[in-house]
Amino acid sequence: MAGHAGSQDGTMAQAIYLDFNATTPLRDDARAAMLAALDHFGNPSSVHAFGRRARRLVEQARTQVAALVGATAAQVIFTGGATEANATVLLGSGRERVLASAIEHDSVLSAGPAVRIPVTADGVIDLAALDRLLAADARPALVSVMAVNNETGVIQPVAEVVELAHRSGALVHCDAAQAAGKIPLSLGELGADLISLSAHKLGGPQGVGALVVRDGLPVRPLLRGGGQERRRRAGTENVAGIAGFGAAARAAADGLEGFAGLATLRDRLEQQIAEAAPGSRVFGAAAGRVANTSCVLMPGVTAETQLMGFDLAGIAVSAGSACSSGKVTPSHVLLAMGASEAEAEETVRVSLGWTTTGDEVDRLAAVWQQIHQRATTRAASSA
Repeated sequence: MAGHAGSQDGTMAQAIYLDFNATTPLRDDARAAMLAALDHFGNPSSVHAFGRRARRLVEQARTQVAALVGATAAQVIFTGGATEANATVLLGSGRERVLASAIEHDSVLSAGPAVRIPVTADGVIDLAALDRLLAADARPALVSVMAVNNETGVIQPVAEVVELAHRSGALVHCDAAQAAGKIPLSLGELGADLISLSAHKLGGPQGVGALVVRDGLPVRPLLRGGGQERRRRAGTENVAGIAGFGAAARAAADGLEGFAGLATLRDRLEQQIAEAAPGSRVFGAAAGRVANTSCVLMPGVTAETQLMGFDLAGIAVSAGSACSSGKVTPSHVLLAMGASEAEAEETVRVSLGWTTTGDEVDRLAAVWQQIHQRATTRAASSA
């Protein structure tokens, strides 16, 4: 995604956006749907004509989002984002204990106390460890395992997790925010009881998400007060945002095949980096990954230094984790995979999207080599 950014010599460089896992550009279809929805200002809970028109937009989007994950419209609860959906599950499942993979998003790990399920060095949940944890305590459990890790892109064996969990009477929640629109998803095939989604991870607006709930499963609402969303989430629906979510979901479903093609660009990038620095490393490379994500270690160069170098070159990427102050901290995901703190602190994430071109990937690789070479030269001169 091109724009302009200042470079070190004061000239203007073409800006490149390669941080799609953080948030995506708004799709044209989503923007058009949102603009059209803004003309329908009725409250979707009102019974008059204005309200009914707004309600139709919400229900159309509900059908579109449901289709993306092979669910029915009645199973979709609109929320203010995946974080709210995750919190609704973690705080409202009614289960006495929670088991969450050690690589879950902070919105899951921070929602309450949970036993952490270890992962392998490749970043895949350890199914044998999960089986042992389930067998060790007979209390009703909730297991929370993401479909795709946001930092490494590693795809998790959700169906196998569900089989183990259901055998023990546990419910399974799956945060699919990083999977929807990247790989085919089916509520029936996964077997998960609850799935969280986020609009802005697939080309929709920020501040809108959904919780998909298996038929017959009670959900204790996080937000109470009104009867919206079949009394499962109070508050007047964000009609324009929901309309944008629906349009983005439809576009993402139509673009699944094209998204898979990004693996060619990702592999091209990783090959160039490997040739430039044999000491580099791609976390999760040996596991199945979504097509767009590379979690790359630059030996001897901190993520903060890398981010500044990329930003000066007009390239947007991200570190694995950052706190509100902006200070880059070691990724809990990489630490759970067995990386050292030093290795985690030298790693950045590159995430491609539907606007990414080969020229952009080559430019990133060239800048990566420049940053690495500068750091290597400095280290040699100070030795």
